[in-house]
Amino acid sequence: MPSVEIGLVDYTNAQQSAILGLSDMFEIANGLNATDFTIAVSRWTLAADGAFTRVSPRDSDGSPAVLLLPPGKGPPLSQQAAGLYGEHLRFHHRNGTVLASVCAGSFVLAESQLLDGRRATTHWAYEEEFRSRFPKVELDISALLIDGVDIVTAGGMMAWTDLGLRLVERYLGSSAMLDTARTLLIDPPGREQRFYSSFVPALNHGDGAVLTAQHFIHAAYSKNITVAELAGEAGLGERTFLRRFRQATGKTSTDYIQHIRMNQARELLQFGMDSVDEIAWRCGYTDPGAFRKVFFHIVGLSPTDYRRRFHALRTTANASGPETWSDT
Repeated sequence: MPSVEIGLVDYTNAQQSAILGLSDMFEIANGLNATDFTIAVSRWTLAADGAFTRVSPRDSDGSPAVLLLPPGKGPPLSQQAAGLYGEHLRFHHRNGTVLASVCAGSFVLAESQLLDGRRATTHWAYEEEFRSRFPKVELDISALLIDGVDIVTAGGMMAWTDLGLRLVERYLGSSAMLDTARTLLIDPPGREQRFYSSFVPALNHGDGAVLTAQHFIHAAYSKNITVAELAGEAGLGERTFLRRFRQATGKTSTDYIQHIRMNQARELLQFGMDSVDEIAWRCGYTDPGAFRKVFFHIVGLSPTDYRRRFHALRTTANASGPETWSDT
């Protein structure tokens, strides 16, 4: 049976209840999933000799699809302690592994420097310390979960439930996610109506040069990215880059960037309060009209209609009166 591996990192003082809870959630999701695809869970830790190793299952090798840093049971790890994981996280990320963190786990992830220049979140109580230690990270403490495609961060200690459901949705589909949420009596705000599938890019295609360009796109999607710039990041000539990028991802670089931008736009429309024009700008469009056309082409709804249907506060708005979302 085909499976995707999610590795849970048992770092120093990691919250064991989250590790066990995520393991149970994925097992339950597998049982409720109507397809033949499953999630396989592995455990990882840092050995005394500094080696980042797979604890279980021992008969497997290679990089997992996801490495997840759970919340901690106390204050965030020190710079020295968290930094021990940095080299290993960068190695797996270069091999196409998605990195994820919950609560204080973001400090371990941030020490790898992979969050530099990117939007991320952590527990609100650690905001000041996080900003002080990682000034290059765009911290958004108001967000419960930020899905940057190849890097995902979640906020509070119990946000592992939100992150777990997001991964179930990504790899097993929205039906399995909904059934899992109902079985565990977890309310996935705003997600229960998201029947439009999000773009999940291929990261395990084995072309390291293209993967480097993909990581660059995920971090800089809101900027004006040129083919020459991407080819330079990949260390390839432009024609070679375009050919290999399409071969590895199934999309042109332009189409890929648009899909990544629309993923972010969906997130902002579902869980934020910015206007459509502001979201267009945040996603890299100076012309809101062009943004609306691309959004409708990819999603099948206008940004306003998408927000009206799927915003996390939709049920509250309906209870208090008619919705008043405008097109700007």
